[in-house]
Amino acid sequence: MWQSERQEILKWNGWGYNDSKFIFNKKGQAEFTGKRYRLGGMVLPTFKEWIERTFGASLEHKTTSRASLNVNDVPPSIVNEEFLQDLRATKISYSQDAEDRVFRAHGHCLHEIFVLREGMFKRIPDIVVWPVCHEDVVKIVELACKHNLCIIPFGGGTSVSSALECPEEEKRTIVSLDTSQMNRILWIDEKNLTACVEAGIIGQDLEKQLSESGFCTGHEPDSMEFSSLGGWVATRASGMKKNIYGNIEDLVIHIKMVTPRGIVEKNCQVPRMSTGPDIHHFIMGSEGILGVVTEVTIKIRPLPEYQKYGSVVFPNFERGVACLREVAKQRCAPASIRLVDNAQFQFGHALKPQVASIFTSFLDGLKKFYITKFKGFDPNVLCVATLLFEGDREKVLQHEKQVYDIATKFGGLAAGEDNGQRGYMLTFVIAYLRDLGLDYYVIGESFETSVPWDRVLDLCRNVKERIVRECKEKGVQFAPFSTCRVTQTYDAGACVYFYFAFNYRGISDPIHVYEEIERAAREEILANGGSLSHHHGVGKLRKRWMKESISDVGLGMLRSVKEYVDPNNIFGNKNLL
Repeated sequence: MWQSERQEILKWNGWGYNDSKFIFNKKGQAEFTGKRYRLGGMVLPTFKEWIERTFGASLEHKTTSRASLNVNDVPPSIVNEEFLQDLRATKISYSQDAEDRVFRAHGHCLHEIFVLREGMFKRIPDIVVWPVCHEDVVKIVELACKHNLCIIPFGGGTSVSSALECPEEEKRTIVSLDTSQMNRILWIDEKNLTACVEAGIIGQDLEKQLSESGFCTGHEPDSMEFSSLGGWVATRASGMKKNIYGNIEDLVIHIKMVTPRGIVEKNCQVPRMSTGPDIHHFIMGSEGILGVVTEVTIKIRPLPEYQKYGSVVFPNFERGVACLREVAKQRCAPASIRLVDNAQFQFGHALKPQVASIFTSFLDGLKKFYITKFKGFDPNVLCVATLLFEGDREKVLQHEKQVYDIATKFGGLAAGEDNGQRGYMLTFVIAYLRDLGLDYYVIGESFETSVPWDRVLDLCRNVKERIVRECKEKGVQFAPFSTCRVTQTYDAGACVYFYFAFNYRGISDPIHVYEEIERAAREEILANGGSLSHHHGVGKLRKRWMKESISDVGLGMLRSVKEYVDPNNIFGNKNLL
């Protein structure tokens, strides 16, 4: 997508595509617009009832966000003339247009979107540049060093850690280095199953282009429609199908990065080296504080011949977690296995599109469907795992039997392919729900952690309880929606993903209250043996806990790398440290 095109088809103050959103139609029924997703154009008859029941929200009480950006609110662009002259000489495309600058001034944290809807950032990039290749980036970094500017790399803009926010106290010119024009696959090596790709390519474009040659990376984060390869490297990203393909650190073979000190890369493209600490591990997770990743050699795989979805219903969350633990222990996890708690299961059920049905109310329908199909399961307690298998047909079918046999031992019952496929499709549309919530005084966010197996249940329960307690203490009038899912399994633990939302009517500073509750939830995660982040990264949102997470000396080691590579803090986004 070219820069202008991307901006035209994506929302400027919300998630995703302009033509895709949840709305309430004239009859007061929820529907999802557009044709990009399977849910597009469908009416969701029980969703309104679920929102009203869950949040005490009402369609009568609507807030409005600004329809378009008011250019007069935007901080002026301050760029020195000598730098502009030098930049023009390079022929690299740039812009000082207010809309271009605001589009790259933020990621997708709740507070950032709230600001876009109701106010303006105090500090945004002064200029946006669009390099088209590695050499262009070298030139931009050299100019930034010469003129003492601040560079903030920008990939897909999907960050949820405040990583893209401009530090308010930054007095130098801030350059947003947008990698979107560095989006080519430079070569594919079919013998070694590797591909060298420019870092600005967006996930869905990478998979689409590779598939034309019969390959894939298999790296599918929930943001893959919008996030970039360079962003995955910079945040140590994880994909939905990591059980087969690995996380980003398992996929990367070679990285080229431009720093103020020069270019850092290894001299060969090999699967493993024993040459001191791995320099790739300074780059992965560096969140734009050391330089710009320009080219990445990544493992590719032949496209799987067969894909099959599935789902399992468990009598309760405990049994579901025990089953996932056993699957991990036997090392037979499918490409993806996710377990959602009861609240999230009911939420998914509320998003079911209209089908000819005799059910009147949402809960009655739920009870009838599940009690007839799964005798003795309480619809207010049960939970569901969704599965995705892929590979050779023969192996997939064997694998499927193995997983379902384990599930049976934990009281699980197969619940069909459709429920599985819907579960994964919903992953991509759920991100659009926050914008609808904001229209009706409901604010929400997701956050994640990784945790050892023996702490999973305690952590899930304690964090959800802590959220409820904090909401009460902070004067939130309606019980919050607080729910989790186990999204990744490992030998030694799992990734847990939380959603949390509440109705903020009657609260004068909802964002402040929300941030206090989120902070308490993170403290609770850490107290229960969870990590600071499994795949979202640290940014500026979570850096207060870095010392606790990696120790004093560990943080000092990172600082010394930063000081050596970037002594003048050219890459001054203030993430991590």
